Amino acid sequence: MRNIILLYMFLGSPFMVYSQTIMVKDDKTSEPIEMVTLISEEMKEFISTDKHGKADISAFSGAQKIQIQRLGYQLKILSYEKIKASDFIIELKANNFNLNEVIVSATRWRQNTGDIPSKVISISPKEVALQNPQTAADLLGVSGKVYIQKSQQGGGSPMIRGFATNRLLYTVDGIRMNNAIFRGGNIQNVISLDPFATENTEVLFGPGSVIYGSDAIGGVMSFQTLSPELSDSDEVLISGKVNTRFSSANNEKTIHADIKYGWKKWAFVTSASRWDYDHLRQGSNGPEDYLKTYYVERFEGEDRIVEQDDPLIQNPTAYTQKNLMQKVRFEPNENWDFQYGFHYSETSDYGRYDRLNRVSNGEPRYAEWKYGPQKWMMNNLNITHSEETRAFDQLSFRLAHQQFEESRIDRSFQDEIRRIRAEKVDAYSANIDFVKKLGEKSTVFYGSEYILNNVESNGKQENILTGNFANSPSRYPESTWSSMAVYTNYEFKPSDNFTIQGGLRYNHFLLNAEFDTTFYSFPFTEAYINNGALTGSLGMVYHPGDSWSVNANFGTAFRAPNVDDVGKIFDSEPGAVVIPNPNLTAEYAYNWDIGIAKVFNDFLKVDFTAYYTLLNNAMVRRDSQLNGQDSIIFDGEQSKVQSIQNAAVANVYGVQAAMEIKFPGGINLSSDLNYQIGEEELDDGSLSPSRHAAPMFGTTRLNFKSKDWLVQLYANYQAERQHSELAVEERGKTEIYALNENGNTYAPAWYTLNFKLSYQFLQDLSLNVGIENITDQRYRPYSSGMSAPGRNYIMSLNFKF
Repeated sequence: MRNIILLYMFLGSPFMVYSQTIMVKDDKTSEPIEMVTLISEEMKEFISTDKHGKADISAFSGAQKIQIQRLGYQLKILSYEKIKASDFIIELKANNFNLNEVIVSATRWRQNTGDIPSKVISISPKEVALQNPQTAADLLGVSGKVYIQKSQQGGGSPMIRGFATNRLLYTVDGIRMNNAIFRGGNIQNVISLDPFATENTEVLFGPGSVIYGSDAIGGVMSFQTLSPELSDSDEVLISGKVNTRFSSANNEKTIHADIKYGWKKWAFVTSASRWDYDHLRQGSNGPEDYLKTYYVERFEGEDRIVEQDDPLIQNPTAYTQKNLMQKVRFEPNENWDFQYGFHYSETSDYGRYDRLNRVSNGEPRYAEWKYGPQKWMMNNLNITHSEETRAFDQLSFRLAHQQFEESRIDRSFQDEIRRIRAEKVDAYSANIDFVKKLGEKSTVFYGSEYILNNVESNGKQENILTGNFANSPSRYPESTWSSMAVYTNYEFKPSDNFTIQGGLRYNHFLLNAEFDTTFYSFPFTEAYINNGALTGSLGMVYHPGDSWSVNANFGTAFRAPNVDDVGKIFDSEPGAVVIPNPNLTAEYAYNWDIGIAKVFNDFLKVDFTAYYTLLNNAMVRRDSQLNGQDSIIFDGEQSKVQSIQNAAVANVYGVQAAMEIKFPGGINLSSDLNYQIGEEELDDGSLSPSRHAAPMFGTTRLNFKSKDWLVQLYANYQAERQHSELAVEERGKTEIYALNENGNTYAPAWYTLNFKLSYQFLQDLSLNVGIENITDQRYRPYSSGMSAPGRNYIMSLNFKF
């Protein structure tokens, strides 16, 4: 009996369960440290500490090398036995700089930045909490390395390394968000994501097609949402947060709440957010060209121009949004992990402000131009199996269904006909990924993917006087777009300070579209594309010492023609209409980049990356014909005919530079600078500046941090883009750009000075306040259709439990 009791105490007692739960603390303050990452390549395991600095490391039992790291702390490598000998308490020493950071999702597989040849950044949750971004697009802008364009307040289109829109890729919890109607013009799908429910955000710069397939030419933006947390004891783990926020520039009223509750095998997380934005006020000091002193309202059956009391108010830009998320996790044993996630986002209608600025014959071109409610829903199932077999050490299977709904509603000034075009996309995807360690120096990652998009599109027009509806042209044909791929990535580490990575992907894509010739007599009734693309990458990372990092990478990427490229009908600019082209093929990008990072005396860190991208067979808008005619009547006016064609070569080159200085007393200074030049071939062989290569831009920050306070003074800025430096297609857009002394369009330089403060009242209660654009500048980020906020006072209250 005595032996049985001893055996029970050894194997099953609560003490032993607790003894395998570590506590990670700051070596000076003894405060628990959350989000500390523990990795063991031997055990193929990866875990993170919770907000109490705790994590169950029973899966690491027997490991000789466990890497323990967190941004801002020195890396520790300990064996399981050493951790056990210290009573499962680990103390980390603060470190000014770290050249290695765990990447959770930007490369689909968990890796260190020190092993990745491409440039990858992570936007820390603390920086997001301090900056209080209103949307997920603003969240990306917090990095200082991603440029954000806006044509309406309900929007935000990132630009990365001279590329944008459907040449960039979004992922949510490892699921591809891009769909078959992602367009070449500015898009606003990223606002469907909830910044409050985002646990980590990573950006991979440059080609990502080997891992993610089509569209990943300029970069990949990876969002990891809140994860359910299992309890490491018999008690239920409950945690969460509540956030409220007010901003003065648009009278923002926001509330968010999330809660996590978990047991040993089951865990849940529930999240809900709601935003309410009024019309946005722009600054009082800047170009008069950005002022719009009127708006259109309908009185007694007639459109009338109404003069605004305050010309700084951009009317209409108001909108509301709500987001919901529910996740469930089930971990029956140490080998299996099942996670299901549900996401839902819906906006109200919101005005397309730049279109409402257009003037025709001295009057507003439109009385209405707005997007209908933008809806996004995703169901995804993620199954992970960890077990050492001949074929893999870890298997991940992702199955997802997304549904996208959007619409465009417009009516010309003094016209009784309102045009409504609505789109719906059902996107299905399945991924299976494997990781296999081959000895001590090599790891192979491989997998396969299947994607199917069904596109529904319809058009109708409403007579606002009679209320009668009639059919009208749809924006897209009824279509299906599918993609099938296999891919592999190989990592070889001949030594601790040198890594080589290479990858290949073969992607086959299919498109079927049926055109309705009721309204336009196209010389075709269907489009069928059946083609493939082979892409690859090869790169290396070398660490001459602990304070040096050198990386070089060559990669190719592609973008397969989608339904938006092949089949849409829309007014691209005043007096022009784009018609379908069923004869498109994929465009290819070839990218070279090299980066160097160096830490000097644990005081100064510099980071420099240079890159060059060549885009061949680029899909661009070109003049065309329909049934032998170079112009047709579209939306009531004579319009020249254009189509998307594989008709250009484009190239982008530039540098990304960053500097950070750590001073004593919790003060640090950092700066990011981005310079890019883009050129695109025109029909006549001449070159035009690329539309999506932003002017030089950057951010400089001065921070002070103490135990309870975090204060930041910072400046955002952009260089001027002269008229001759604008893309040829942009030069006539007087509704977007300012006018110089010669009456030509240009994008003026601008800067803002800003202040943010975070104060921790109690362990779980904090106050964030800020003043953005202190000098009340009136400015427009390059290519934007509306001005940015003027002086903006922000206050938010955050409670964690």
